[in-house]
Order: sequence, then C-alpha cells, then structure tokens
Amino acid sequence: MAQYIYQLPDWPKFHWDEKALAAPLVTLRHRQGRFVGRMEALGFALRNEAMLQTLTQDVVKSSEIEGEILDKDQVRSSIARRLGIEIGALTPAERDVDGVVEMTLDATQKYDQPVTEERLFGWHAALFPSGRSGMRKITVGGWRTDASGPMQVVSGAVGKERIHYEAPEAARLPDEMKEFLDWFEKKDNTDPVLRAAIAHLWFVTIHPFEDGNGRIARAIADMALARSDQSPQRFYSMSAQIRQERNAYYDMLETRQKGELDITSWMEWFLACLNRAFDGAEKTLADVLRKAEFWKKHPTAPFNERQRDIINRLLDGFEGKLTSSKYAVIEKTSPDTALRDITDLVERGILAKDEGGGRSTSYSLTEI
Repeated sequence: MAQYIYQLPDWPKFHWDEKALAAPLVTLRHRQGRFVGRMEALGFALRNEAMLQTLTQDVVKSSEIEGEILDKDQVRSSIARRLGIEIGALTPAERDVDGVVEMTLDATQKYDQPVTEERLFGWHAALFPSGRSGMRKITVGGWRTDASGPMQVVSGAVGKERIHYEAPEAARLPDEMKEFLDWFEKKDNTDPVLRAAIAHLWFVTIHPFEDGNGRIARAIADMALARSDQSPQRFYSMSAQIRQERNAYYDMLETRQKGELDITSWMEWFLACLNRAFDGAEKTLADVLRKAEFWKKHPTAPFNERQRDIINRLLDGFEGKLTSSKYAVIEKTSPDTALRDITDLVERGILAKDEGGGRSTSYSLTEI
C-alpha cells in the first residue's frame, strides 16, 4: 500500500472536482481583476510604493515560514535597488538577503520566461551563497542526493522525531523534474490560478533540493500568479497569507502528500488562502494611500533626514514601539539628538506620547 502520493500508480495525474472549484474560482478571479485594475490606475509613484511593500512582505514572510528571519530594511533596500525605486538612504544587504530577493524578482519580473533546470539551479544557488544551510554543507545548484539518507521532513526533539513526509529517492529526480517542468510550460485549458496551486503542491512533493524547497515552490506559484495577471507588478502576497496560516498550510500539505491524487481539498484551501491574501493587499493599499496623504499635507515641512526616515518607517508599519533609544540606534545618532528630534515632532503634533512614561516612554504618529 502506498504511503505517499508519489507512490501511487497514476502519479502525477492530479485531478479535482471542477464543480466544487467553479464558484470560488470565479469569485477570486473577479476580485483579483478588480484589485489589480485599481492598483494599475494609481499614479506611478504610488504603484511603485505598493509593489515595493508587497515584494518586501513576500520575501520576508516566505523565509519566516521556514523559520528564517530576514532584516526587513535590508530586503526593502535590495528590492528598491534592483527595481530602480527611489527610497532615500539604502541599507546594505547581506548576501543571503540579496539571494532571496534575486530569486523572487527573477520569478515575478520575468514571469513570461520558461522555467528550466538551469534556472532553478540558479535560484537555489542564490538562496545559499555560502554553500551551506546553517552549519551544514549542502549540494547547491543541483538536485539532492541520498548520500546522507532519504530526504525527510521531520519535527520534534532528537530521539522523539516525527516524520511528516519522506520525498522520492534521488534517482527519480531527473525524470520527476523533467515531467514537472514540461507540464509547467505546457499550454492547456487549466486556469492559471489553479496551475499555481498544482505547481506548488507538485514541486514541494518532489522536494528536489536539500533545502529551500518551500521557498522555491512559493516562488514558482508566484510566477504562475504573475502569469495569471499578465503583469510583473505584484500587489498581493500569497506568502504573507501563508505565514499567517502556517500550521494549516503544513497540515494541508501533509494530508495531501499522504492522500490520493484527487487534490480538490488542496485547491479549495489554496483559493481560500489567496482570497484572504487580498484582504492583506487592501491593507497595504490603505497604508500606501495614507503615506501619500501624509506627505501631501506636509510637502514643505522642515523635517531633517532622520525625522523623515523615522516617519516613513512608522507609516510603513514600524514593528514594536518607537522609543528614543530605538530612534538613536536606527538613525545612528546620540540619545540627546534622538530626544530633541522626537520632542520637536511631538511639539509639532506629528508624534504623541503613548500611555505610560519614564524609561518606557514610547511614541506614535498622531495622523493615522
């Protein structure tokens, strides 16, 4: 009896209940079209800001799903530099950050170019520029081997491990990936959004690399979604929504990888998750418009560069509370200068003290 989906005799002939998916797909496609249309109607600067925020979320959250925390400012600066978007001072990015950004932008900005074995190897090499995953040396820019044993997805402490999934043996990978890549580039009547869902599940089930499979699977899905939009401009992030629903995501993957080739439940979950991603996109749009409105109201206000930067950070969604000590660290200035800058903004009604005081005094924008 087959334990995993790839062991079934008809693998990889996926099928699904088209009637069950018809209504949610129509609803999603309608929402997708309307939202992308609204974004494209924005001015050039606002559209770029929305895309920058979305791509930054996508890179940061896709890595978070795998437990890797990237510096948001580094990610934002790396994306802005590559897309030629002016954001003021750029934060130098580490090699691993640049690598994730390169992969994401290659997938979404060049969505109309075919995915090949060499292209995937390039993405993988970009993800692991040191040739290591943490302290462990891995095969980079090539399919995994079975030298260290079977590829398994495991959780739990040493001695109490739980095996969630065991991928196909390495000898199968060349044929498995050829079939996948041929299908991905083949034109058929399958809706591009459904193709994104199938590609995601199919790729992560093959699990062709030693590490980075989840991030590459999500990049492939993003590429398929870009093809569905027929646009390199990204205004919604599936990865950001998956990050919020990470437990359900992993549970659904495990269920399907141990199930049958009828993947209706996975497709339904994917469509519902993508629909909820548009809720997050609406928030991003609101934040972009709020930021634009703020600077429209203060076009000639005499903010110094430190104040302007911290205001933009607050408008972009500052994590945690702003204190004078955080201000000093972020803007690389003295505590006295930080406090003078903040006091000036408070006196001008831009910032207000939060409840509390003393050493824990924090500040928020008044114009929310």
